[in-house]
Amino acid sequence: MSHLLDVYFSGVKAGILNQDDGGALSFVYDAGYLAQQEPRAISFSMPLQEGPYFDRAVRPFFSGLLPDEAARQRLAGALGISAGNAFGLLEVIGGECAGALSLYPAGQMPPSSDDNGVEALSPVRLEEILGKLRERPLLGGEEGVRLSLAGAQDKLAVCIEGEAIGLAKGGRPTTHILKPFIQALDGSVENELFCLRLAARLKLAVPEVQMRRSGAIPFLLIERYDRSKHEDGTITRLHQEDFCQALSVPPELKYEEEGGPGTERSLNLLDRATARPAADRLSFIRMLIFHYLVGNADAHGKNYALLYRGRAPDLAPLYDVVCTAAYPRLAKKLAMAIGGRSIPDTIQLQHWLTLVPATRGAQRLLVKDMTELAGRIRGEADTLLADLEAAGIAHAILKAVRAIIETRASHLLRITAKA
Repeated sequence: MSHLLDVYFSGVKAGILNQDDGGALSFVYDAGYLAQQEPRAISFSMPLQEGPYFDRAVRPFFSGLLPDEAARQRLAGALGISAGNAFGLLEVIGGECAGALSLYPAGQMPPSSDDNGVEALSPVRLEEILGKLRERPLLGGEEGVRLSLAGAQDKLAVCIEGEAIGLAKGGRPTTHILKPFIQALDGSVENELFCLRLAARLKLAVPEVQMRRSGAIPFLLIERYDRSKHEDGTITRLHQEDFCQALSVPPELKYEEEGGPGTERSLNLLDRATARPAADRLSFIRMLIFHYLVGNADAHGKNYALLYRGRAPDLAPLYDVVCTAAYPRLAKKLAMAIGGRSIPDTIQLQHWLTLVPATRGAQRLLVKDMTELAGRIRGEADTLLADLEAAGIAHAILKAVRAIIETRASHLLRITAKA
């Protein structure tokens, strides 16, 4: 007996996700959807076609909508569903996913996006929810809540109106991601706030981020780049998919060493998929340089994405940037190697040059970008630290992050000076 979920793309039924008795998944586009004037594929890995796609392509994409690793295990345990049962998990929480997709049991219409089913969270209720997230990621199973977000960290999609934080329970799209501190990583909130704001100061595309507290619990509110708010207050979902989804890589294999995308596959994806491949290649390389400079070794294939504002996507803004090098127990090897080298201290200019064509112009541009970012980051970091301290935001971890930036920037300036 087959189990079916209707897959909606921006509120329109795009196809059907099927799970057979053996647990294999398949997806087929709806005939009516294909007959529309300009139907759009739900993934670069599944172009429009009349016939079905099978488990090898379907499972990586739909599993990629769910939390990763330990968060997925906790969610599955709270729901009484196997962690490997992507279909069963999406059946419960797939109403508000990353991008423009929503999944509902066959025949069940999604609620209107005009439905203002938002629970305004009092300070007491917010503190209660932050406590629940540890055991029930995304509040899976909470009445009326159908939210799914990828990633290994506990988080929650919420609606922000001014200072008020709301929990979406109807069809209204969420506007922000709420990320509490990571218990095993002291100062993770201050760390990520610093890294994201530093990226903005260096003119990298990055979402707005703010830090708040609920009692003694710090958390981040990060504006969703896959949502567009209009002057009348309505919100449009923008479609997105991470690099693993676009390349049919299962989320559990997101690291390059395990078969996930490396820099070469990522750059090739941008060449084949995006509307502005040349510009997006440069942006991606600048992101790689920034991750290196701030000591983020965890920039894997699920931490880069394609954002669909039109028919062809662009490279999405930076997200999930944390200085992992500040925590001695975390791995130091880069999730994506640079020129075959994944140990930061061993990466020399010739390894960076493998990211661009072997022409003098391309290499000169790369060296210019490396020099500019490494040259500016220390001053911008110092100014940002002062600004945060003036706003009452301080943590010992930020001194460790600043020291790592000093070491990495000095190294890049030293190796580029020889070019």
